[in-house]
Amino acid sequence: MAGFEGVKWASKQMQYFLKDKEVNILDAGSKVYAVNKSIHYGQFLSFEGIRFYCRKKSGNVEVILLNWERNLERFQRGMSFNLSSGQQDMIPGTEELENLFIHQYFNHPSMRAFLAEMAAEEAQGYLRPFTVDEEESIGVTFPGDPSIRAVACRYDRYLGEPFYGVVVPHLVRAVSVNGTGCLKLGVNYLISVKAIDEARKIDPEAASAMFLDDKPEKDLESRLVTEWDSSCCLFALNDGTVIKIPESPLILPSVTIGGIIGILKEMDVAVQEKDVTYGQLIQWARDQNLVAICSVGTAGILNRCHRLRMVDREGNDIAVHTPMEDHPLFQKLADARRIYWEIYQGKAKFPPGSRISRYTL
Repeated sequence: MAGFEGVKWASKQMQYFLKDKEVNILDAGSKVYAVNKSIHYGQFLSFEGIRFYCRKKSGNVEVILLNWERNLERFQRGMSFNLSSGQQDMIPGTEELENLFIHQYFNHPSMRAFLAEMAAEEAQGYLRPFTVDEEESIGVTFPGDPSIRAVACRYDRYLGEPFYGVVVPHLVRAVSVNGTGCLKLGVNYLISVKAIDEARKIDPEAASAMFLDDKPEKDLESRLVTEWDSSCCLFALNDGTVIKIPESPLILPSVTIGGIIGILKEMDVAVQEKDVTYGQLIQWARDQNLVAICSVGTAGILNRCHRLRMVDREGNDIAVHTPMEDHPLFQKLADARRIYWEIYQGKAKFPPGSRISRYTL
């Protein structure tokens, strides 16, 4: 959706072979083979995005993560989808993944300077584990030598607001019957990028596209709103209520949105979980009932859309939403984003249902 400011990548990456449990620390620029099924066919290409924070503690570095066991579980589901029924026992457990990312990767001597610098600068951290088939093959089969790789970066700022979006009813991000829409798979994200390109044909300033469900044959206004191109949706209404769309085979189960919902509830904001049809969204905009539509994801936490164009099948405007910036809920959403990051920094308490993990390296 938006860009990053002040990004710096760690000089090392981790490699872990699922078959023989071998761990290697490689240069960040280490490549995979050109004849590779993950590259050619997108097989065994799943990934995760995990936010983290580092701070100095008694001469050491402490790594802090929020609800990251949900990231690990989501990563496991992505791996499971990519492996055959006979390969399921290769999938690492959550404790094994925790050991890999924290003790084998972050705690490796070659990573200490990077993490210490990050702690000194109070930067935001992003861990990107991903899977790849290391086998040299162009065969259309399940992976022959599956591995996990992981890289990490820090960044100063995510440039998320203001952003402009467009609904793209003529594109479908994923098909629920295949069970892929709820997984972080590389194949889903090409459509996300294409959707933004389509959105810019309608609004050249568009940085995000909003998807509807996988039922294009249905009446347009009866279709369900699902996700932004690469993040989840929250809707804030004039009556002070926030609407979260239920998880489904079409919607990625967001780790961040769970924390944000917990924070909003602690702020006495009423949160409802229910489906939203495109027709309802259009009517909310026409009736001036929408305070804000939010994009929620790992990197940017929460960003409020400053213009959403809702269009028909031909790309003609039906309604346009702009936020109610003077409504108290508009500011509460920004406060929730700030509190979410302050939990990592130890400046705010985490809400019930959330779990903070700390590791001293």
